[in-house]
Amino acid sequence: MNRDRIGVGLIGVGRHGARYAQHLVHDLPLASLQAVCRRHPEQGFQLPGADSIKVYGEAHALITDPSVDVVVVVTPPLYALEICRLAVQARKPLLIEKPLATTAADARTMVALAHDAGIPLMTAQTLRFDRTIQYMKSLRSTLGRSQELDVVFQIEIRKTASDHGAGYGKRGALLEIGVHMLDLVRFLTGEEAQAVRCTMDPIPPIAPERMASVHLTTTGGTICRIDITRVVGERAGRAIWIGSQGRVEADWMRRLIRNETGAGAKIGDIDIPQSLTVLDTLSAFLQAVSDGTPMPITGEDGCRAVEIAEACYQSAQCGGAPILVERHSPFDGPQGREPAER
Repeated sequence: MNRDRIGVGLIGVGRHGARYAQHLVHDLPLASLQAVCRRHPEQGFQLPGADSIKVYGEAHALITDPSVDVVVVVTPPLYALEICRLAVQARKPLLIEKPLATTAADARTMVALAHDAGIPLMTAQTLRFDRTIQYMKSLRSTLGRSQELDVVFQIEIRKTASDHGAGYGKRGALLEIGVHMLDLVRFLTGEEAQAVRCTMDPIPPIAPERMASVHLTTTGGTICRIDITRVVGERAGRAIWIGSQGRVEADWMRRLIRNETGAGAKIGDIDIPQSLTVLDTLSAFLQAVSDGTPMPITGEDGCRAVEIAEACYQSAQCGGAPILVERHSPFDGPQGREPAER
């Protein structure tokens, strides 16, 4: 691309997509938001400073717009595979909101399409850019051998469109928000998920689940317990990570860290600066495109999270029976060799 700024096409400008739009217009000098795609283009696109942005009703029209260099996708995952196919055909790099797809098969197809065409694909696992979680990860070397990881993630129940569940393949809290936690297991420990046991209420496809409890073991032997719930009250996000030489407690909603060494010595609570995870995700994507460097969170990272989620759904449908996590690498290229730890 010859322009000083990267032309961005944004597909999806709902509640979450609007956050992306705000950052693209106001906070990222490297970006120029050229076009958006929404279900009802006749509604236009109202954003201060964004008067000249084109509004499309079809993804294909946005993707083939010559002013669009890269495509950012903030839609329900049901639509991601076709959008990915169109963008790859147009040879335009992609940033796709988590989860990458509703099924592992679709996620693998997307990764293979991008790889075979040599098109950069990044998954917006935005919580990897949370500063509390990044600080927690920086303490990995002080913990010794990773032994246990307990995670609680609660998010409020909110009113959604009537077709919201269909957009997630009739799956609920685990795929929509819990996929963050499944990804964090790999991000923090640098280990792959080996097996899961999971219970849910309710169990899809009866209805999208409101809660999920996951027991996960990694290839390195870390035992992980993950509870994901939609609640009436406040959000909560916290983790306790125990190793052979210490432990660390993190609360990323309150931006607090507490570290404890194996000798029992405590490092007091550490206040972490506020995170702007969507902004940092966009910035990292655009910088990688500009520099021609590998994506900081690959398509395969997103695929791995969906593979773990799929094993969880299989376990829940079998009464919480243990299920091995299938890991398929559809290619032998550079993205396929990216480690879990970045």
